[in-house]
Amino acid sequence: MKPLEGVVILDLSRVLACPFASMILAELGAEVIKVEQPGSGDETRGFEPFAEGPGGAVSGYFMSCNRSKRSVTVNLRNPDGQAIIRSLAAQADVLIENFPVGTLKRRGLDWPSLQVVNPRLVYLSCTGFGQTGPYAKRKGYDTVFQAMSGLMSLTGERGGGPVKPGLPVADLTSGLWVAIAVLTALRGRDATGQGGFVDFSMLDGQVSLLTIAAARWFALGEVPPRLGTEHPGRVPTASFRCRDGRFLHITCSDQHWEPLCRALRLDTLAVDAGLSTNSGRVARRAEVMEALTSAMAAVTRAEAVALLDAEDVPNGPVLALDEVLADEHVAARGMVARFTHPALGTFPALPVPLRFDGWDQPVPGRPPLLGEHTEAVLRERLGYDAARIAALREAGAI
Repeated sequence: MKPLEGVVILDLSRVLACPFASMILAELGAEVIKVEQPGSGDETRGFEPFAEGPGGAVSGYFMSCNRSKRSVTVNLRNPDGQAIIRSLAAQADVLIENFPVGTLKRRGLDWPSLQVVNPRLVYLSCTGFGQTGPYAKRKGYDTVFQAMSGLMSLTGERGGGPVKPGLPVADLTSGLWVAIAVLTALRGRDATGQGGFVDFSMLDGQVSLLTIAAARWFALGEVPPRLGTEHPGRVPTASFRCRDGRFLHITCSDQHWEPLCRALRLDTLAVDAGLSTNSGRVARRAEVMEALTSAMAAVTRAEAVALLDAEDVPNGPVLALDEVLADEHVAARGMVARFTHPALGTFPALPVPLRFDGWDQPVPGRPPLLGEHTEAVLRERLGYDAARIAALREAGAI
């Protein structure tokens, strides 16, 4: 069995952060019932890029965060639709939602309302800025939280402007925080018998990740500058352009300094006692970086990797996406898997990166078609017959 088998999650969320969280929980064994708007569904079903297959086009964006779920379509503005959600919540272990503050309260689907029908329910509300505070009613997206949390101000080349990372870091890390919160709350419920409410702010989630940048402010009163791939407190830690135009990243602690100099034939630096400690190298950053930049420019990336590996100096080639997905180690670890989709046939996916001994492994399932499981869920969980389901459909509730 999988670790979360038997856990039922009612997922009212859409777009990226919470769907990413619920997909992780689904592939760890939870039954995730994804509630979508009739007719259109999660808006990411219409997001680029689209994969084309014999059965039509499917959003790659949607598929990346919605595998292994059951899709039901329910109109949350319809009283009968709201009644369906209340009935499903009465049987669920967890409810996840990311509506703007106050939206579900107006529909009788907020935590106080659903706590009455299911005191054991774990109810997680993910918003941009949380349920309280002066920004509570503001709206935001991934890059807004990157900007307001300071992450974007830390990212970019020396002397340049702020740069967003190449992935939606605020959304993805928020998804991980949501998954952690759900698992924590379930453990608490198991101990006390009572469910509870989790207020998660995506801005809070990003501020909490400032860690070592905040440490520099707390300890030194320093606002860390943008340094590209360099590290404000360690030298050398940076990416270097090699003779063939490719980049190699090196991270060196004190024990690696002499082997690094030996590998790159930097004999003068190796015997300089002032550079034997990180503090000394930080103080003489420009000198060290100039010497390393020159040495790395004289060799190809493959040659540099071989030289540094021979001395056991931590290094890694800066790989493009296609190189990563074709890498032999990535392949050996099974980090590119596949599922079978009715419209696309076999399609690749990135699995949950956990390997268990004692439980079944998480395996990518396929993402659901819109409303694919509506009738089955209403029959199995709520006991609705065909006539009642047809009436709900006619009324626009599903």
